[in-house]
Amino acid sequence: MASEADKLVQTLETRIRQLILQYKQLKAENESLYEMMDQQETVINALKEEAKTLKADYADLKIAKMIEIGDNDIKDARSRISKLVRDVDKCITLLKA
Repeated sequence: MASEADKLVQTLETRIRQLILQYKQLKAENESLYEMMDQQETVINALKEEAKTLKADYADLKIAKMIEIGDNDIKDARSRISKLVRDVDKCITLLKA
């Protein structure tokens, strides 16, 4: 009986060592996964900031484009008005003659 009890104790010790080894492996894997998760959160936060910056830049670009179009329209309108004034001046000159 003593040898049977010794075998049971030995089996129990072996299984406990295996459990401890598995625990250490799982603990190391868990720490690694938490570290990866922290890195991913850092990347996500950086990408969110970049997206925020890009949205602001896009809004600024839209406003600048609207202003640019407005300036061109003003130049075109001025040139059309100048042409109309010249045409009116020519008509007045022709009427006076």
